[in-house]
Amino acid sequence: MKRIATASFVLVALAAAGTGGYWAGLLGYAAPSLESFIAAWSQERTTLSKATGPVIYFRHPDGEPVYSANPRQTEDGRDFKAVHASEDVSFDSAAATASAEAVNTAGEKRVLYYRNPMGLADTSPVPKKDSMGMDYIPVYEGEEDDGSTVKVSTGKLQRTGVKTGAATRSVVVRPVRVPGTVQLDERRISVVSTRTEAFVEEVAQVTTGEVIAEGQPLVRFYSPEITAAGAQYATDLNNGPGGAAAGGSLQRLENLGVPAEAVAEIRKTRKVPITVTMTAPRGGVVLERMAVDGMKAEPGEALFRIADISTVWVVADVPEYELGSIRVGAEATIRIRSKPGMVLKGKVGLIYPQVDTQTRTTRVRIEVPNAERFLLADMYADVEIAAGKGEPVVTVPDSAVIDTGERQVVIIDKGEGSFEPREVKVGMRGQGMTEISEGVEEGEQVVTSANFLIDAESNLKAALSALTPAEAKP
Repeated sequence: MKRIATASFVLVALAAAGTGGYWAGLLGYAAPSLESFIAAWSQERTTLSKATGPVIYFRHPDGEPVYSANPRQTEDGRDFKAVHASEDVSFDSAAATASAEAVNTAGEKRVLYYRNPMGLADTSPVPKKDSMGMDYIPVYEGEEDDGSTVKVSTGKLQRTGVKTGAATRSVVVRPVRVPGTVQLDERRISVVSTRTEAFVEEVAQVTTGEVIAEGQPLVRFYSPEITAAGAQYATDLNNGPGGAAAGGSLQRLENLGVPAEAVAEIRKTRKVPITVTMTAPRGGVVLERMAVDGMKAEPGEALFRIADISTVWVVADVPEYELGSIRVGAEATIRIRSKPGMVLKGKVGLIYPQVDTQTRTTRVRIEVPNAERFLLADMYADVEIAAGKGEPVVTVPDSAVIDTGERQVVIIDKGEGSFEPREVKVGMRGQGMTEISEGVEEGEQVVTSANFLIDAESNLKAALSALTPAEAKP
């Protein structure tokens, strides 16, 4: 059609030129030459064939295979040429030949042939389309198909939004969110009791739930056995020179749990007190008060239970399948449900060596400071544990991994529009990153966006290659 239109235009131009010359001769005017008509037609054609559409990328002004997504300049200060949408792919053989010649002149790679985009054994020495309108893919010198690499033109990369990023080495942290409860530190609980039969004379005005200080008097009692041991100790002190014979009786008083203050009083006064006062062995909260005035206490019977709550435990129930990612010393964030907005920090102190047979969970203990005593026993808490190995590993963004359920694939950017699908082994995921244990090295460029399109083309290419013979070069 183009040739017919061109021939028609030339004939009309000749006829117009002849007619114009005839009338110009009659009227005495100079007739325009045929060359002026052709020059005007060429200028009009150039105007009509002006590039249209948005600018999709910029190319080197000399036709070299150097492209840019943004305006830039060459080393000698010349601007890159804008390539519009209508100029991205050209099917004009002459234009393709000129472009190839320009590339060859610059000493760059030469296009050997064009292969079928569907992987069929069909090639062409010039650009063309297949029956579905898809562009044939150029094969450059030194870049013959190796069966796994996928070639994508620069224009297609811009239109499909392909983005890449480098594989880095970092620590993968994945938060494990589990419920927990506040519990008392069992190492900070004390029981006040007597080691011998005793009769309670007086109990201090202390009730359950009160906070007491270390050394505060709690109960005064009378014990016949302590009184007898105290009398023997006083006698030994009086009879022996310098109290050398009092060693045995002193040891008996200590075995009966007599406070050091009471023993010092006997040594000073050489008299045995009728009653003995017991004090709080530590400061904290009174959990239980069993002592009452006038009661008879048996040996070992608890009179008070006291707990130091300056440090408490938060015990979280971690599912069995998450235990592999939890480690001792991991950071933990705790939010108390009864204290909205309160965030506490702690570390995993112990992973209990037992799994609950009913819930299939394991208890994980986290130590939390509680200097202000606002954490109470059996409070509910929401726990977030930073799970991970704690060591730097090779990682890529989650979007770079294509997971089919049977395999995991990462698309490697080899440069100049070449991409290689590579099967990998993944590890832990967290904070938008995926650990790659095998298949990708640190620093390699991976596709992070639109990678499924490249993988689909690679799979289709491999499937067709298995059904068709190797393509024959023209």
